[in-house]
Amino acid sequence: MRKFIACIVAIMALGVAPKAQAQIKFGLKGGVNVTNMSFSKDVLDASNRAGFYIGPTVKFSLPLVGLGVDASALYDQREGKLKVNDTETEKTLKQQQIAIPINLRYGVGLGSTASVFVYAGPQFGFNVGDKTQEIVKEVADWKLKDSNFSVNVGLGVTLLQHLQLNANYNIACGHTGDVELTEMAGDVAKGLVNSGSRANAWQIGLAYYF
Repeated sequence: MRKFIACIVAIMALGVAPKAQAQIKFGLKGGVNVTNMSFSKDVLDASNRAGFYIGPTVKFSLPLVGLGVDASALYDQREGKLKVNDTETEKTLKQQQIAIPINLRYGVGLGSTASVFVYAGPQFGFNVGDKTQEIVKEVADWKLKDSNFSVNVGLGVTLLQHLQLNANYNIACGHTGDVELTEMAGDVAKGLVNSGSRANAWQIGLAYYF
């Protein structure tokens, strides 16, 4: 993390040089995500569900060297359908968070109208929705962590200097939430103990920079 921050600082320092012609653009970003929610126990079976994200974004670029940094503050909603094996219990779990991705990017121009770029960087998430959701009534709940850390890896294309299309994979680092038993849970629920989840996601987005 220190090396990444040092790299960002170095890029921003280069931006003060007149020859670099650094640019800062503000915009709006939105898109869809398909969450791959995985649990650590076979007793739970999760399937993918679509969600969305939207929010303001800023892009800092050095056109002469192709390097840049972008950062966003996004409302990010993800869902996963969960089934308790050998039962008829099915639940849709929802995660609502403010996500702050900070990406280091490298682009290559394709003439004056388009460019392609690759990017990677950390994302910090802060849950703002219901942090405790029922899985099995009076037996087990799914409890989201207050915050989470993940990493983005992706690629995209910029058109006409304003429109940006991108696709990336968001990789969760550590558990997004954990299953907790209530006081009324019996021996039948012991298989749920210590069952944590990771919420990775494929994301496709569209941004417009003013």
